[in-house]
Amino acid sequence: MSRFIASAVLVCMYTLLAAQDLRIDAGQQVGIVFSADCRPVAHSALEMLKGDFRRVLGSDLIETSDTADAQIITYINNDSADGSESFRIGMTDGKLHIYGTDSHGLAYGLLEVSRLLGVSPWEWWADCTPCRLSVFRLSSSYHSRQFPKVRYRGIFINDEDWGLLPWATRQEPDLAADVLSGRYGKTSAKGIIGPKVNERIFQLMLRLRANYYWPAMHECSQPFFTIPGNREMAERYGIYIGGSHCEPMACSTATEWPMRGEGDYNYVSNREAVKAFWQRRLDYVKDQEIVYTIGMRGLHDGAMQGTRTMDDKVHYLQMAIDDQRRMLATTLQLSDEGLASVPQVFVPYKEVLDIYRHGLRVPDDVTLMWTDDNYGYIRHFPDSTERRRKGGNGIYYHASYWGRPHDYLWLSTTSPYLMRWQMDEALSRGIDRMWILNVGDIKPAEYIIERWMDLAWNDGRGEPDEDAELRLFMSREFGKELGKQLAAVMSEYYRLAYIRRPEFMGGTRTEESDRTYWARHRPIEGWTRHDADLRIQAYRQLSDRVEQLYRKVRADRRDAFFQLVKYPVQAAAQMNIKFLSATKAESDMAYDSIVSLSRTYNANPRWTGILDMQPRRLTVFNRVEQPLTYPARPVQPKQGINLDKIRSRHLTGLGYDANALVLAKDESVEFDVRHDPEADTLYIELHLLPSHPVEGTAVAVEAGIGSHEPATLEYQTYDRSEEWKQNVLRNQAIRIAALPLPDHRSRHTIRIKALTPGVVIDQLYWW
Repeated sequence: MSRFIASAVLVCMYTLLAAQDLRIDAGQQVGIVFSADCRPVAHSALEMLKGDFRRVLGSDLIETSDTADAQIITYINNDSADGSESFRIGMTDGKLHIYGTDSHGLAYGLLEVSRLLGVSPWEWWADCTPCRLSVFRLSSSYHSRQFPKVRYRGIFINDEDWGLLPWATRQEPDLAADVLSGRYGKTSAKGIIGPKVNERIFQLMLRLRANYYWPAMHECSQPFFTIPGNREMAERYGIYIGGSHCEPMACSTATEWPMRGEGDYNYVSNREAVKAFWQRRLDYVKDQEIVYTIGMRGLHDGAMQGTRTMDDKVHYLQMAIDDQRRMLATTLQLSDEGLASVPQVFVPYKEVLDIYRHGLRVPDDVTLMWTDDNYGYIRHFPDSTERRRKGGNGIYYHASYWGRPHDYLWLSTTSPYLMRWQMDEALSRGIDRMWILNVGDIKPAEYIIERWMDLAWNDGRGEPDEDAELRLFMSREFGKELGKQLAAVMSEYYRLAYIRRPEFMGGTRTEESDRTYWARHRPIEGWTRHDADLRIQAYRQLSDRVEQLYRKVRADRRDAFFQLVKYPVQAAAQMNIKFLSATKAESDMAYDSIVSLSRTYNANPRWTGILDMQPRRLTVFNRVEQPLTYPARPVQPKQGINLDKIRSRHLTGLGYDANALVLAKDESVEFDVRHDPEADTLYIELHLLPSHPVEGTAVAVEAGIGSHEPATLEYQTYDRSEEWKQNVLRNQAIRIAALPLPDHRSRHTIRIKALTPGVVIDQLYWW
């Protein structure tokens, strides 16, 4: 055979080999080449993948050193341009190759195989039982390249008092008894979230490609680091442990200070005792992967004690930060330059943002973690100087909240459309170092948690719209046929809740000085009987649709359907009917339905007690004593303008009509209206998303007719002001302008121009 022919044959054989698909039959042993030099996180992911192979195929995944015996081959490749925690996965020679830039990247690559097998990240946490397969195939052309957009991506377990904590305590009764008896130190906690539950949390995080965790920190919870086994579990799953804005130096201050602090938690008057408190924790966790929160607030969610003037606040907070930095450098035996390699974060939350703006100096290598206003609107975007910081910028965002003007701890109704818009804006402005999401009890926030993590990750699919993401999620969990229909259901669920969250339907408020807001239900201001009836009708149609689709769900996914769809949709519907019904009997039936739905949720043996339908025992969750009275017609009849007809950028799914209109700075839109030719003035009412300024001090637009001097409409609400409370309860900022008419024609053109970035028009009315 000539040299040419031999070469051609070899090329042909190589091409055939390279084009081979991967095929694994049920029960077939599967070999994997895996490096034992990996860190524990990769080993944990491998064990999870082995379990997934057994459940889906009944196959054993066996480690081998011989590539000839392996169908899966793994590598650590530190030279990838995609940075830390990234991976590439693809087919070569009929084998699946997984390249991780490090152990985290390899772990995520391994669990990408679980996704290809059809295993949901919610396989345990939402009873999304994986389907059994007779064969698993992967095309020879398959490849994927994935990497994080955000370095630290995580969740904050919070307000756990009524759901996760009592449930978690029951999962480890013996350990809970030991801890709460004082065996590991004096305590006043009521329960524990121990290593058994934390392992489940960390497994979920690994499947969602998350790496950063703020443990529960209320006074009812035993602190994370004081429970045997917790820190070891975090190490096993490669989780960076952090702490909230009021938990510096890895201390769960609200609970731990009474346990091991001396005197008052007052840095001004008791500085040495506070420093000793921090130092003891540093000595304990110095070898752990920690994201250190620096700075200081009060014991729980209050302001720093002992200061009076703003200058005092800046001075003592600066001193505390300087002390913390010295302690870190000394304990970790690092130079100033080396200290920059230790992840640290400063959270200018609530009043601390004012202190920061007053002149506080945060070291350049520390991440500035900005916050939303607790209702989904980011309060501050970094300016050009802040974007150049070595430590970068982060965000603390809420999908659950306890506080004024009202809690939303029960159902998860944060709009994924709003979250997407805000986080896209955050990424475009350099907020890409740390993201943390307040998820409450995890359940029932499953979809929002996964969507948050996806936004922090690049999976190579580009940037699909939110409707497409909902369809993908629902199709994965319930099949393609039902997925499209369920996506439409959940989109409408989020739209209705965006107009008014279920927890806000009673017209009550929390933590108001006027305590009648706490105890008495009130009709929603500005709503009519017609508005109430339309909303009842919309919710009933949605609830009926869910019931129809429930009958089509296969038996092994009905628990998942109940948790992810049926309970949230139907409970929200009944909460609205309870308050909007015109009769007491109908309202009481709605209340009873919520009770029944909640009992069904907790009847699932896995989840007994995790769902509390009355967190904090607020008035809004009670029966309605008598129907609320809504007026028959509005005080001022208005005409609305259809934004669909405007050629501009729409934020599909966002706003009252799911089609809000975003205007770039200096961009204009025009609306034609017909008006009484005898009138001298046209009134317009502009409903904007109640976002905070992206740049400058206000969100501003210009409204005008013809050549007349336009009116400037602007708003900037301040934390806990009355206008801000109204805005976040109704998810709109409203401005009215009186525009002089230039002549007595019956048709006029209104022009709206954005004077600042961040302008989003939700609705526009005129009269």
